[in-house]
Amino acid sequence: MAEMTNAESTTERNSRKTRIGMVVSDKMAKTVVVSIERRVQHPVYGKMIRRTKKLKAHDEQNEAKTGDTVRIMETRPLSKDKRWRVVEIIERAR
Repeated sequence: MAEMTNAESTTERNSRKTRIGMVVSDKMAKTVVVSIERRVQHPVYGKMIRRTKKLKAHDEQNEAKTGDTVRIMETRPLSKDKRWRVVEIIERAR
């Protein structure tokens, strides 16, 4: 039994999910709302359609502004709605 717990402690944790999206709101303190867009095939007609989801992400330095393209990473729950954090700002809004 002790060998099993020792083996579990040495294993590495899985990589976390990352997504790229656009900041749609930066009105909150240290929080941005990021819109993630994915393309899925329609179940009947086969046409590609866009599905959008808004996620709240933690932005410690308040660097991301509306219109910026950012990379976010999954993290532990930081509040009721926040489960993501901003990793980097890929492109600034013009």
